[in-house]
This record gives sequence, structure tokens and C-alpha cells, in this order.
Amino acid sequence: MKRLGIVGCGFLGNIVADAWKQGLLEGYELVGVTSRTWESAEKTAEKAGVKACRDMDELLAMKPDYIAEAASVKTVKEIAEKVLMAGSDLVVLSIGAFADEVFYQNVIRTAEKTGHKVHIASGAIGGFDVLRTMHVMSLAGHGEMKAGIRNTTSPEALERNPVFRERMETCGREGDLFEGSAKEAIELLPSRVNVAVATSLATAGPRNTRSQITSKAGVVGDFQHIRAEIDGVKADLEIYSSTSAIAGWSVVALLRNLNSPIMFQ
Repeated sequence: MKRLGIVGCGFLGNIVADAWKQGLLEGYELVGVTSRTWESAEKTAEKAGVKACRDMDELLAMKPDYIAEAASVKTVKEIAEKVLMAGSDLVVLSIGAFADEVFYQNVIRTAEKTGHKVHIASGAIGGFDVLRTMHVMSLAGHGEMKAGIRNTTSPEALERNPVFRERMETCGREGDLFEGSAKEAIELLPSRVNVAVATSLATAGPRNTRSQITSKAGVVGDFQHIRAEIDGVKADLEIYSSTSAIAGWSVVALLRNLNSPIMFQ
């Protein structure tokens, strides 16, 4: 039986806790949860029938095999190395933390040193299997890898960001509001980087992966359109989600895969 802890008891963290309660994480024992606020941790713990932990130290003291993060980029940067050093693997949803190249390399070195791993959940996108396969083919000489992602969502979802709000005032509320590299997107738009970072790390890297953000009236939720290409192979992936729930369920799917005798990679 694998021991599991959850960090982040908001909407997404509760999806993971509820899935465990429903028996969808067979082979796992949920040993505890923690969150930014005690009230959230206590509410989720009571619903799941597990321990609410005041902080990461208390949760890690329970010796979980896996910590599932469903909190924030800031939280990942605070806990990643601590989790690995404590002897747990980390499942990361807020992959935007790895836009910080120094932090990313530090996590890699810590994982290598401890023998524990960071598992990246697909979140609101997908196709990591084929994208990583194409990346390896590119390394083997099958041509330069070209990759990009377009995010299409509503003006209302974007205007909360001051950069987009200013561009809408100048150029209108619909159309392409950003186009550049994933690295440029990360620097300019830190609140919307998870999908761009995930795509870039799986493919051509932040400097060479194109990122586009498009505003379209009437869109509910998000369309993520990923394109990748090497010599002789093309991938064209489109994922639509009306809410962020798919991100929480991607953590559940990853945990199921990690504990399955048949693994889909």
C-alpha cells in the first residue's frame, strides 16, 4: 500500500481526495492533507476521513511515498526539494514553477541525489507520450523539433491580467493578444504559464517553443492546441475543457498509472 499526501485543498486537491474516497486510487492510503489555510485542510480531511496537517513538516513526518501538489507555483518552489529530501516522490500540477531554470536544475540535482522523482501531471493538456517520443527522435537526428501551443479563451478570462487588459483597450477584445516564445510568455504572463511550460519542457524547450494566446467571445473554458513536428512525424493535439477539473483528474490518472502493473507512457 502506497502512502499519499495532498498539498492544496482547493477545487483541484479535493478532486484527488474525493477520488481516493471513491476507491479510484486503489493501492493508496491517503495519510494526510495540508493547505494554505487551516480551514481548507480541516474541511478536506474531515470529508476524506484523514489527518489535517498544519504544515509540510507534519505531513512529511507521516512518511508518504507520494505527495500530490494541487496548490500553486509558489508552493512548488517552496516544497519540491524538501519533499525529495524527505524521501517522497512529488506529483506536480503547478508546472509553471519550472519556468525558473535555476530552480528546475536544482530540483533535477536533488532528485538525482535522493533517488526520488518528480512526476509531472498533464493538467489541462495532453500528448506527453508522443511529444516526448518525437523529442527523442529529434535528439537521434530525425530533424529539428518544432513545437507550439495556442490557448484560446474568453476576453473575460483574460482581462483580469493587466497585460491583456491593456492590449484589449488598444487592439480590441478579440484576436491574438500574445505571440512569442514560451520563455517570453513566462516572463510577460506569469499567471498563465502552466500549459506553455509543460509543452515546452516536453518538446523543444522554452526558448524554441511558440506560445500564442487568443481571445474569442463566447468561449467557455479553454481550448489548448498543440502542434509539434520533426522529419516524417507531425502531432496536432487539441484539448477542450470547460473548467479546470481535468487538471485535478490528471493527478488521479497519473497516480493510478504509477501503481498499475500495466503502465501507459
